[in-house]
Amino acid sequence: MKSNWGRMMRTVVVFLIAIMAALNATQFTFADDRANLLGIWKVVSFVQEVQETGERRPFFGKNPTGFVILLPEGRLMAVIEGEGRKAPQTDDDRAKLFKTMIAYSGMYRFEGDKFITKVDVSWNPEWNGTDQVRFFKLEGDRLEIVSAWAPAAAIPGKPMVRGFWTLERVKYRSTTKTQNKPNNSANGV
Repeated sequence: MKSNWGRMMRTVVVFLIAIMAALNATQFTFADDRANLLGIWKVVSFVQEVQETGERRPFFGKNPTGFVILLPEGRLMAVIEGEGRKAPQTDDDRAKLFKTMIAYSGMYRFEGDKFITKVDVSWNPEWNGTDQVRFFKLEGDRLEIVSAWAPAAAIPGKPMVRGFWTLERVKYRSTTKTQNKPNNSANGV
């Protein structure tokens, strides 16, 4: 009886150690992803899906522009604008421009495979004070983000939508050696 009890306890201990190791490895993976998310990301595409119909479309056109910046201090800044925007000439033009962009900033936190930004400033005051939830998948220098379902700010009737963002890491060169030197590459020097 004692030998069966001892074997069972050893099996339980080994099982618990295996579970703890697996959970620890998962935490390291999330920690690595968190560290790898820091930096500047250029928007490559933005597709919006309407929950009711399942329709997906490039809400900001096929070539949107924008950036998402994640700082180590926990601040996120994001701006995206639709392709083909032009300087407004009338108040109606200005109103249309509002519908062809997203811009917000706030402090972010991680929870598993998502980051949540507590918005403190936004192009749309309805977002101020809200939590913007984004699920992410990181593959090298490519970041895929899917937003949680939320009412569309720029669509009449505010249907429930979610966004699919594709971003690429912006690689920059160090400016420490050339910080005070003018960049003359444009004029062939």
